[in-house]
Amino acid sequence: MVSRRNRTLASLSLFLAVWVWNASAAAVKGETARVDVGALSSPQIEEQLQNCSVVQALNAHKVASSPTGSSLTSKIFAFLFPGSPAVNALLATLYISGPPNFLLALCPPNIDPSSLSVMVAFAVGGLLGDTLFHLLPEIFLGEDEHDKVKFVMVEPNKNLLLGVAIMVGFVTFVAMDKGLRIATGGEGGHDHSHGHAHEKVEPIGTTTGTELKGSKDGARARKPAANTSTTPDTLREPEKEINPSVKLGGYLNLIADFTHNITDGLAMSSSFYASPTIGATTTVAVFFHEIPHEVGDFALLIQSGFSKRAAMGAQFITALGALLGTCIGIAIQELGGNSASEGLEGPGLFGTSLRWGDMLLPFTAGTFLYVGTVAVIPELLETGPEKGKEFRKTITQFAAMFTGAGIMLA
Repeated sequence: MVSRRNRTLASLSLFLAVWVWNASAAAVKGETARVDVGALSSPQIEEQLQNCSVVQALNAHKVASSPTGSSLTSKIFAFLFPGSPAVNALLATLYISGPPNFLLALCPPNIDPSSLSVMVAFAVGGLLGDTLFHLLPEIFLGEDEHDKVKFVMVEPNKNLLLGVAIMVGFVTFVAMDKGLRIATGGEGGHDHSHGHAHEKVEPIGTTTGTELKGSKDGARARKPAANTSTTPDTLREPEKEINPSVKLGGYLNLIADFTHNITDGLAMSSSFYASPTIGATTTVAVFFHEIPHEVGDFALLIQSGFSKRAAMGAQFITALGALLGTCIGIAIQELGGNSASEGLEGPGLFGTSLRWGDMLLPFTAGTFLYVGTVAVIPELLETGPEKGKEFRKTITQFAAMFTGAGIMLA
């Protein structure tokens, strides 16, 4: 039988245990009450969540179930982009602007932009793959980390603002393309693949020379030239004259190209500030897009009356737009900050955690959607009268497109 003394001690122990429990619970409640939850930034909320025992158990399970090593791709990216987000963005701008411009020295002046359709399809796959596989998930959900789980906090108006930024980027290119079409009298805007629009323009400046070279009676056409003094002048004069609308189209294309390169620079800065992986994949996608884009612009300038050296110089000047865009993007990220920045106080845009720096990535995603669809897809949809040839060409284009998208998955 339990003695009275033991019963008293047991009751006292139980009372002390309950008192300690209530005191600790009140302390935790009071500490939580003192924290202004509305003033916490996204990194601070994430840090608080990582201290939870359940989250820590999930982190341990994730590391144990999916160990990751350093792949060849990650090693290459780490070698190419070893610095801070700002340094990496500047390096990426150099990578996407330098080699495509140097390749123009190897391009013949009479290159046909329509022959680049397979490369254009490859670039489309890369751009859309980067946008759909990397940029949009990063914009709305953030990037996965191999050693810990992450949680997404749904805020009122946050997704709405991100969607507005995507639409603004898309509409910006629509307005630019529409303005160029109005300025050139509706003869074609700034087509990033430069296939369909250039095929319309090319006959204006080269009709006479092309027809004479391709004519079956070319020898007889040249023979009377020795006996008639007016014929050579008649033949040479149309080759020297360039239609004024074609000249205007060439200069307007330079302006559009400069503007387009600014958005490429913004893409570089915003993607590297989002994460190194997003920045690296965006660099690859933009690089493959820049090759047919630069060659197409080069061909248009030649058709507009530029010499090869002048066209290369003009393309180099427009490439400086990418550097300008990168510097603008870095300034916005550093001065305006983003939701992952430390030390930011007060509410963000429209009461959300978003900052001005967070708007750059969705803006560039909208421009990529325009370039990868509206600006290029119409050319890939064009077909000729030969069904067999067009079917084989279509298969090749789709294969190139899926290859470009597959690289974004690697």
